[in-house]
Amino acid sequence: MPALMSACAVVSPSGEPALSPTELAEFYHDMAAPYGTPVDEERVASGTRVAHRALADQLAAVRTVNAPPDLLILTHALPDLHPFTAVAPHLDRLLGGGALAFGISQQGVSGTFTALRLVDRYQRSGRCATAAVAVLEQSTLPCPHPHVPTDGLIDSGVLLEFGAGGGPVLRGIEAFAPEERPGPRLAELAAEDPEGTLLVLGPCVDDDGGTTDRVAARTDTYGTGVWLALADNLRTWAEQYRTVVLCDTDPESGRSHLAVLRVPEQD
Repeated sequence: MPALMSACAVVSPSGEPALSPTELAEFYHDMAAPYGTPVDEERVASGTRVAHRALADQLAAVRTVNAPPDLLILTHALPDLHPFTAVAPHLDRLLGGGALAFGISQQGVSGTFTALRLVDRYQRSGRCATAAVAVLEQSTLPCPHPHVPTDGLIDSGVLLEFGAGGGPVLRGIEAFAPEERPGPRLAELAAEDPEGTLLVLGPCVDDDGGTTDRVAARTDTYGTGVWLALADNLRTWAEQYRTVVLCDTDPESGRSHLAVLRVPEQD
């Protein structure tokens, strides 16, 4: 089973001065015009203009693992500043090259959980020994998104790196249909070890975890929140808890997912 060896994050890095707001707005107009979608030029002009490639560059710079991964999956719940740009191969080169690298999109918040399932399957089948999952989110959107926080969205990225040992083990990923509530399952998992379990919850999660410790994802994120919390606290949580459950709900589809990390017992 995959073990989370390392996790790093970047938040609100500097933008892209090479691309002017006018050039970006013109690009969005050309792309949206055939579909009759209005572009908010003021929103574009006031944006930070941090593309996924810039976030990938920053993640590679703060990464602590030296060896290149065998598998690299890039996910994002919101579109890139430059849609249709293949950032996964670029990040693969920065991490050493040679990985099977691809991206997951059009799944919203669910995309990262899909990536974890793939990491688990690839490792179990012997097709990879090490894997990396990059979760990217940029805030310069040409038109309002119905579920993006109205009080602001930050540019953020997370890189999770998995191997055969050396960290919390990915013990399972579960999915819930839109009509299902993850709360009862969270309560069930928490009841197995109330004092040794931590729940890390996205903003739309229905929480029935009782008195078990919990952490809420920051409200200025959309799809990166629970993963930012994990990257910021991985070492501390591994020392304080035996089980960490990350749960998030996609506000567009209503689908929920959870991932269970278990800290191996020390000899």
